Amino acid sequence: MSSPDPPSEPGRDGTSDLPPRSAEDAVEGPLVPPPASGEPSDPPAVEWRRPGTSTFTIEGRAAPGLFVVGWLATIVGLGLVVIGLLSGGGLPAIILVVVAMVVLAIGLIAAAGSQGIERRARGTARYQGPSPFLVFAAAIPISIVAAIVLSIPLAALGLPVAGPLGALLSVSVQAIVYVGLVRLLVVDTGALDWRAMGVLALDRVGLTQMASGALWAVPVIFVTAVLAQILLAIFPVTPTSPLPPTGTASGFILSFIAGALVAPFGEEILFRSFATTAWARGMGARRGLVVGALFFAFAHVVTLSGASAGDAFGLAVVAFVGRIPVAFALGWLFLRRGTIWASFGLHATFNGLLLVLAEMAARAI
Repeated sequence: MSSPDPPSEPGRDGTSDLPPRSAEDAVEGPLVPPPASGEPSDPPAVEWRRPGTSTFTIEGRAAPGLFVVGWLATIVGLGLVVIGLLSGGGLPAIILVVVAMVVLAIGLIAAAGSQGIERRARGTARYQGPSPFLVFAAAIPISIVAAIVLSIPLAALGLPVAGPLGALLSVSVQAIVYVGLVRLLVVDTGALDWRAMGVLALDRVGLTQMASGALWAVPVIFVTAVLAQILLAIFPVTPTSPLPPTGTASGFILSFIAGALVAPFGEEILFRSFATTAWARGMGARRGLVVGALFFAFAHVVTLSGASAGDAFGLAVVAFVGRIPVAFALGWLFLRRGTIWASFGLHATFNGLLLVLAEMAARAI
């Protein structure tokens, strides 16, 4: 009787006649024999992190310098804003607020840039750019500084800052800021390009899309009006328009350009082209539509104020909820058509009709 063959030894090339290990056994590192029966095995080591340490540390950051600048400048800027607002007014307070806004803008832009770099370095997210919240937050102090700077020549010329010309200049600067930040933080970094965000050439197809979007203005205005009546019955406040009737032809033309052309274009670039596209990529079209619509409505109430806390709360609720219908309609139209011109057509017509109706009502009094 022949003896059983001994187990084959691995050859020089590392091969063996032994059966291959299973997928569960194919782990990196040396094989560890299982513990004997009844012998407790050591629990797997779990790395413990203190809450917040992964957020506020520079370890492993792709751009640690930009991360530090973003946090420090944002905190210092916010602190200076509070000091300036509590200093009692006057020229020194205005200068301090302007400086604070500049520092805050630098911090928020750096934070947005750092966030985009981190997301691209990880490469796991579908959208690898800065959060729309951060980009919008950066636009606020820049727009405030620009408005303060613009008020100086207007005051020197004896023109009212809150007049039609001042409003047109302010809205134009805000639109430029929106487009500039999207270009700087999103397009130039490669997170999204203009075509991916639905910013296509305004050709015959674009004009057709714009006209089709404009057709939705009347039903959306009807729903908004009904909702507004319900809200005003619950909250007895008097909303004010950012572009009130002027009573003059020249004033109305300036207000119409600002409200029906310039403002819709800048807002569509930020809220639909950029924000809705980013969230739709990151969390799906439906959730992106909802978040983008709520974000658009919220952005229109951050600067509201009232005679009292209750008045301010009522104005904020009316303004926020009252914009929900048009916000959802704009987002839905943008995602359905895949171009900014469809939502721009609705937005421009919606604002333009409201301005015309408000001007007609003011002149009829």
